[in-house]
Amino acid sequence: MISAAEQLAETIGVQAACAALAVSRSSLYRNQKPRREKSKPKISGRALSQAEKAQVLDELNSERFQDLSPREIYATLIDEGRYLCSWRSMYRILAENHEVCERRNQLRHPNYVKPELLATGPNQLWSWDITKLLGPVKWTYYYLYTIMDVFSRYVVGWMIAERESSTLAQALISETCARQGIQPNQLTIHADRGSSMTSKSVALLMADLGVTKSHSRPHVSNDNPYSEAQFKTLKYQPDYPVRFGCQPDARAWAIKFFIWYNQEHHHSGLALLTPAEVHYHQSDTVLQKRQEVLLAAYKIHPQRFVKGSPIPEQLQKAVWINPPKPADIPPS
Repeated sequence: MISAAEQLAETIGVQAACAALAVSRSSLYRNQKPRREKSKPKISGRALSQAEKAQVLDELNSERFQDLSPREIYATLIDEGRYLCSWRSMYRILAENHEVCERRNQLRHPNYVKPELLATGPNQLWSWDITKLLGPVKWTYYYLYTIMDVFSRYVVGWMIAERESSTLAQALISETCARQGIQPNQLTIHADRGSSMTSKSVALLMADLGVTKSHSRPHVSNDNPYSEAQFKTLKYQPDYPVRFGCQPDARAWAIKFFIWYNQEHHHSGLALLTPAEVHYHQSDTVLQKRQEVLLAAYKIHPQRFVKGSPIPEQLQKAVWINPPKPADIPPS
């Protein structure tokens, strides 16, 4: 279009040609100007030669000056009667050679790997954590230690103490593993990064038991979701008190709660089965009975089941902590 406007402008003029072809005159004029090639940067006659720059760089990297700043080196040399260049030029020479950086050792946080843990049955993956229960007066707490099976949500062990202690955690983990008959290399125990969870004594105990330990990433609560959800269920109970009068009082309440949670609570994450039914392999029997009840109801009132013969909700075959992305899962 620009070239056509140029040809037409030779006969009827620039303004008429641009108006006829709807081309701006500035575009036409700009196109007519010869394009200048980018000129190479001019080197100042005052610039250091390559040999002089190499001499300065060798001096800066010498054993004498390698740990000093260019300002310090400049002042030292000039006091000795030597002038190589300004300290600003020293910085430029270092920058040209990619040698301007932080000289001190800087603290760098390690890259923590996201835990990706899988359970396909009970006693393969446990999660444990500690929460505070308010005592009778301000600044008084009782510490509830809870170990839960991730697949079945069954609380396999718990304890209430007046302090958070790695020694108490050792005893609870050891007794719970013995009660559940855990064999070496059977179980992974996941926890956050509290002082008791990351203590050396607890790590050595797990190594002796043949248990694999796993930890959440720092400040990532979603890495330990099952324990967090269980604590929320506990503290949202209608009869959960604002404060407990004493440690035996807290223990008495917890006994009733964990019996209800394990034996009676129909868990929404377990196809409305109780944790005990899943943990002790009773889920197939319960689901079969539910199927029979639903089929009987379907025979009486089939019109009420718009999707046809009803099927009870099924239990998940696998439970993950941080499932991998679909692209990361190898094909079966």
